[in-house]
Amino acid sequence: MNNARVIADAGVIVGLIYERDQWHKWTQLQSANLPTPYLICEAALTEACYLLQNMSDGEQKVLELVERGVLQIEFSLSDELATVKILMKKYANVPMSLADACIVRMSELIKNSIVYTVDSDFLIYRKNGKNKIPLIYPE
Repeated sequence: MNNARVIADAGVIVGLIYERDQWHKWTQLQSANLPTPYLICEAALTEACYLLQNMSDGEQKVLELVERGVLQIEFSLSDELATVKILMKKYANVPMSLADACIVRMSELIKNSIVYTVDSDFLIYRKNGKNKIPLIYPE
């Protein structure tokens, strides 16, 4: 991974926690070889909690990943609001969620980063307007 910093998307967090998720085995295999902490934004944490709200202790398990240092919040929406709004407007046809926009912006700000996701929308998004975002994504 050449010291890459891993940015985690909500779907990966769900896959890691929820054993019946379609991506559970894949995320387990990938995570065995990836350096932690995974960097995350609060919007993706919120999305993961929402997706796991019906699982017993699902939201608590997400927060425990932060508490244990597996996930590290590494983004300030207040500082990046203007750029995030531009991204969401640019990709309105996809459509781009707030969490996705924050993650794309993180990929622009964090040098040598790679986005860990199961979301095919990241194949469409570009960082800095034209560059493919390096991904860890299921084939």
